[in-house]
Amino acid sequence: MSLRTLPVYGPGMNILTLLGSPRKGGNSETMARWLCEPLAEAGHAIEFVHLDNLALKGCRACNLCKTKLDRCAVMDDLSEVLEKARAADLWVLATPVYYGDVPAQIKAFIDRTYSFLVPNYAKAEVRTRLNPGKRMAWAIAQGHPKEDLFGDIFPRYEYFFRHYHLFSDTRLLRACGVYDLGAAKKRHDVRDQALEMGRDLARPTGG
Repeated sequence: MSLRTLPVYGPGMNILTLLGSPRKGGNSETMARWLCEPLAEAGHAIEFVHLDNLALKGCRACNLCKTKLDRCAVMDDLSEVLEKARAADLWVLATPVYYGDVPAQIKAFIDRTYSFLVPNYAKAEVRTRLNPGKRMAWAIAQGHPKEDLFGDIFPRYEYFFRHYHLFSDTRLLRACGVYDLGAAKKRHDVRDQALEMGRDLARPTGG
């Protein structure tokens, strides 16, 4: 498993950035790294994980995380990533749009976060095993130029993360019409949005 960690410049948030594209240096990765620049400059610890480098499986519907364990029962490279996600203050999920949805690599991670829900979560007052206060940002790169196509991806997954009280603060950075490798690097508007989002996330929360 290949995990890359940026140096810690000082006390701050623990940030896990998951790169869901199988294409190294792709458009969604470019967007995520822009977003993370102000966070790194503010002294927050950032870890980048290329999910395509890992041997991982999806959820197997064994339900052991609800009956016998407080974690996912599937043991593979994603097990360590899930523990890092449990500890992180901010998740950054970077993904391209493949066939109208996220690719299999990041979908496997999303499905395995089912293990973060407590038994009988639908009726529980506290539905998640995660500590409160976590935040999430998505960086979505879409080849098709029409914004009204595939715009349901973020709200669909955001619904689950919010409904189950996993996250109360979720952000979206989206670029349409970035099909070819390196196309995002020519989008100064997207870079500006990414940097502004990163600066906003870098600011202290609460009192």
